[in-house]
Amino acid sequence: MKYTPFLETPASFYEEVGFMSGLEIHQQLLTKKKLFCRCPAGIYSRKWDAEILRHMRPTLSELGEYDGTALMEFKTRKEIIYHINKETVCTYEFDDTPPFEINEEALDIAAGMALLLNLNMVSELHISRKQYLDGSIPTGFQRTTILGVDGWIPYGDGKIRIRQLGLEEDACREISDEGHVRTYITDRLGMPLIETVTYPDMKRPHDVAAVAEILRRLARATGRVRTGPGAAREDVNVSVRGGTRCEIKGVSSIKRIPALVHNEAFRQVALLEIRDELSRRGITPERFSSSETDLTEKLGKTKYLPIFQAVEQGKRVIGVVLRGFDGLLRHSTGPGRSFFQEFSDRVRVVACLDMLPNAVTTDLPDGNLSPESWKAARNALGAGSSDAVVIVWGSREDAATAASEIALRARDATKGVPNETRQAMHDGTTGFERVLPGPDRMYPDTDLPPKALADERVDRARAWIPEAPWARAGRYREMGVPAEIAGKLAISPYSKVFDVVQARSAADPGFAARIFAERFPYLKRHKLDTSALGEDLLVKLFSMVRKKAIHKDAVMKVIIRCLCGCGGTAEDFVKELNLHPASEGEIEAALAGARDEATGVRFQSPAAERRYLMGRIMSVLRGRVDGADLAMRIAGGSQT
Repeated sequence: MKYTPFLETPASFYEEVGFMSGLEIHQQLLTKKKLFCRCPAGIYSRKWDAEILRHMRPTLSELGEYDGTALMEFKTRKEIIYHINKETVCTYEFDDTPPFEINEEALDIAAGMALLLNLNMVSELHISRKQYLDGSIPTGFQRTTILGVDGWIPYGDGKIRIRQLGLEEDACREISDEGHVRTYITDRLGMPLIETVTYPDMKRPHDVAAVAEILRRLARATGRVRTGPGAAREDVNVSVRGGTRCEIKGVSSIKRIPALVHNEAFRQVALLEIRDELSRRGITPERFSSSETDLTEKLGKTKYLPIFQAVEQGKRVIGVVLRGFDGLLRHSTGPGRSFFQEFSDRVRVVACLDMLPNAVTTDLPDGNLSPESWKAARNALGAGSSDAVVIVWGSREDAATAASEIALRARDATKGVPNETRQAMHDGTTGFERVLPGPDRMYPDTDLPPKALADERVDRARAWIPEAPWARAGRYREMGVPAEIAGKLAISPYSKVFDVVQARSAADPGFAARIFAERFPYLKRHKLDTSALGEDLLVKLFSMVRKKAIHKDAVMKVIIRCLCGCGGTAEDFVKELNLHPASEGEIEAALAGARDEATGVRFQSPAAERRYLMGRIMSVLRGRVDGADLAMRIAGGSQT
């Protein structure tokens, strides 16, 4: 299937390939303390007082099995370094102190969020340990619990099902990952967050982003969650018909989701095409064959600089022959990506060969080894015309790990789409991060007893949670607010202020809604603190508009003037800015002056002349005349 960019792809494509997607949204809660200790939450700093070095190693489960993710992380031979600030971390985070009881403030907030999501609340909380094997949690596990299951939110003409809502600890922030050293800072470690998990009910990429936005706004509407970079992160699950689930980890911006999931869906379709082609060639998981050979001496004199330098530094060069794979590694899997990228990604992550290029292949021979070198490599490996060859280089251990991973990834190709956690790349594609954890990564925490989720707590949560955005939007539409503006305002933090102002001023609902839904976010983006605007001033302003003491255009002028740090009442600002409605004489004078200025000017059309006159008059009387009335007057219409 030929790749097409997201914006050029018809909606029918996603139905044809059986696209499905679900979300796992992590949102930090606005609490004073962490979840299972009493360290302060929300204090971010790059300063650190101590450093701890740890290595991760796999252990057998109760069933005598190793987790696949644990084995993969062990192969990386990573040194995990933690930077510790004594003000925000204690011995609990390193499993040297038992946990405190769960943070009651966090539990109250999470209960409210579960109600907003229409979840069936559990009667008793059971704390579990969830394995975290990438080093982002020093103990190797995260404490987590589920508050509710099987909920829903409305979307379009239907519903998006919510699988569950959990309350859990946040992990460390990664600050670098180079070679065999990964470094974290521990300032957000242990902070309370909720994880909202949907069912895979989204069938198109833009649906995924839209649902993520609804859930983000729903959380923010409570006023009890943290905001800013890293406070909310989305994991997006994607699958297509015939494939398996892959998870795009830690998507930091909702705007990136549609292109990411589109490209991931295309990648999975391409992998299924490769599997089918391998099957036609008679290559199945049982009949897969590969072998490796040390090519260090054969390629020691190559002019290809990366390999030449590796040999000069005493590193090894290993070739891997993939029987029957000829031509498949160049198969497109996305924009600017080929199937070979899957091998390079594995080598980069697992063997820690992160200096690119880290591998070359006979399927993409341009710009690397000479034809003579490729011939020597193929002969040494015993590669036939139907075989593909991949060459890697690195230290003795890294090169051996890389060769093994190449063979493993090729074997996975005979099955189709491997279960993977993938990272969101800057170009809108995804890259391998790790294999998906096994189903047994959760197990009971014996340090903490079960805790009843009492009816009294649920009732308290029901009392403080805001009106559901979909109910609020319906109420606004009934008031006469246009549907698009009603939807924006319903999930806006300014909806409460709108309700108060509307009740006290009886302003035109559509006009007031547009101010709060569109103009206030604009002010916030420009670093103006709208919380400085008192309700009394806003009520007075909108009342003055209703009574025609000022025009609508004057409202934002007064608001901006107030936000500049000037004290005073609405009347004071109206007087200072001379925003009282223009008299009939002032309008006529301005119109006459504009027409005089237009004398001798050649306009392309009558409409162009009207725009010119409008601009000249508004430059003098902006905020003091009604724009629509003025346009009618200029056009020779009614002068109401």
